[in-house]
Amino acid sequence: MSGGDVFSPEKRSAVMRAVKSKDTKPEMAVRRMLHAAGYRYRLHRAELPGKPDLVFASRKKAIFVHGCFWHGHDCPRGARAPKSNSDYWKAKIGRNVERDERVAAAFDSLGWKRLVIWECEIPAPNLLERVQSFLEQG
Repeated sequence: MSGGDVFSPEKRSAVMRAVKSKDTKPEMAVRRMLHAAGYRYRLHRAELPGKPDLVFASRKKAIFVHGCFWHGHDCPRGARAPKSNSDYWKAKIGRNVERDERVAAAFDSLGWKRLVIWECEIPAPNLLERVQSFLEQG
């Protein structure tokens, strides 16, 4: 066990492998909502920076569904700090935030528009209108 971690490096690796990056509950909720509203999209296009969760290629738009904890959102869920191995988690989340900034810059340079939906926003009653506005604007 390293750096105060409660797991051995092998066990920590197994735990982290189990964390999903695709088809998460928040992503699935957004996909169901948009599909029900009649939108069609592609998933996780590897040729685009950051492999966006939903891609609307004909509109040159993409949606990223971010977990608040993993991407360092400033909401209560994203702001909670793990009590054990806190230095590791601060660095990990910091790297995720930096990567998100690089992806945003790459999207801008391609001329694509992107929308980030945070996990904490998914129960919001106006989420569909917000996404529709994003998708329908020029």
